[in-house]
Amino acid sequence: MPKDMQDIERPRQLTLRKPDPTDGAAVWELVRDCKPLDENSMYCNLVQAEHFRDTCVVADLDGDVVGWISGHMIPNEDALFVWQVAVSPRARGLGLGRKMLTHLVERDECAEATRLNTTITRDNEASWALFGSLARALGGELSDDPHFTRHEHFDGRHATEHMVTITLPRPARQARAA
Repeated sequence: MPKDMQDIERPRQLTLRKPDPTDGAAVWELVRDCKPLDENSMYCNLVQAEHFRDTCVVADLDGDVVGWISGHMIPNEDALFVWQVAVSPRARGLGLGRKMLTHLVERDECAEATRLNTTITRDNEASWALFGSLARALGGELSDDPHFTRHEHFDGRHATEHMVTITLPRPARQARAA
């Protein structure tokens, strides 16, 4: 290859998709690299990628897993629960967290959701900013209440998790259904 051709940087290819079980190990490594996210077992990530693939997202950048959202529809409710959002340090600054969340909310499998829920500790500024930005972009309202508390649920070992609720505006849901 000519020397001047080697210096040309090729565009990066970002793909948002449903995971499959072969993504489990890469997802597990990504979560481990995204402190302060709670690490789950690799087996947990394998099960999420297989059993909950319709409500999880993998962001693939040039063949590498650089983003992950785990979530599920809450049984007997019209709510999508987002468990974790992980973005590799290599993919930060691309707005990837919000892109993945928007991608997820717009999936047919989430069309019945009238709200998105997640839990966030008070000191997690990045998550508050991400979900606040998502609420503004969707035109939804964000509210929160203490949900899993430090002493009642975590035996004093973990900060209180606040249940964050974003209403999903009706026009956005109708656009998805169309």
